[in-house]
Amino acid sequence: MKPPRIPKPPRVRPRKSMGQVFLTDHNIIRKIVEAAEIQPGESVLEIGPGPGQLTRALAGKASRVIAIELDRGLHTTLRKTLADLDNVELIQSDALSFNYERIPGPVKVVANLPYTIATPLIFRLLSVGTRIPLMILMVQKEVAQRMLARAGEKTYGMMTVSLQYYARTEQVRAVPRTCFSPRPRVDSTVVRLQCLEAPPEPIPHPEWFFKVLRLGFRHRRKFLSNALGEIGLPPEKVLEAFHRANIDPRRRAETLNFKEFGLLTEQLFELQSHL
Repeated sequence: MKPPRIPKPPRVRPRKSMGQVFLTDHNIIRKIVEAAEIQPGESVLEIGPGPGQLTRALAGKASRVIAIELDRGLHTTLRKTLADLDNVELIQSDALSFNYERIPGPVKVVANLPYTIATPLIFRLLSVGTRIPLMILMVQKEVAQRMLARAGEKTYGMMTVSLQYYARTEQVRAVPRTCFSPRPRVDSTVVRLQCLEAPPEPIPHPEWFFKVLRLGFRHRRKFLSNALGEIGLPPEKVLEAFHRANIDPRRRAETLNFKEFGLLTEQLFELQSHL
């Protein structure tokens, strides 16, 4: 059976001031929908629907599609061009400040994220918790590389480790710039985020865990023991924490994996609690 034909989008002029680029490749749109593995009765949240091609494809699978669009003019156009779809709800709002907790969960997120706000928006969505069990996101290639990096790689950083706290991340497919209009200067990547009910390793003190990450990657060229000089412990206690965690204090933040950061954080917290 042939897949349903995706209608041509309405003629919409992208706004450079908002960094708008519209996905125009029908095959990529279908692949994104397939990656979401939408089951009967499930709801989908789309951010930045653009001319509505992906929205229409999602509506053919999901029980309900909620699409958030900041551009008031584009929102008005979508209300007309998608008026035949009774399972699509359009919301004119800023995705960064939108109250996602008001959406009845669970809801999958499928979106071609605006490049300029992709990173803070991803963490805003992750903060909602298991209300959003799965995200299929199109992001700039360089952002995807940071999301998927392994310890020791150049692109490995605070974003990488922080994401691991919330989700299991994998690449779905690469998307060349030729699939967009207007054509951006960079390529893109579709990534899959399977949100976790708990971190992959026990993290008893999350606030300290993220504090260690911030300090470590802020001074990533320093030995990690020196980078943690601002954590509020005497230098000898910092070194003791490394010894207890069986981690060489001369290592740099970019070489520690998630588990090692967790072990080090636990020892640092325990030592400070006895000061």
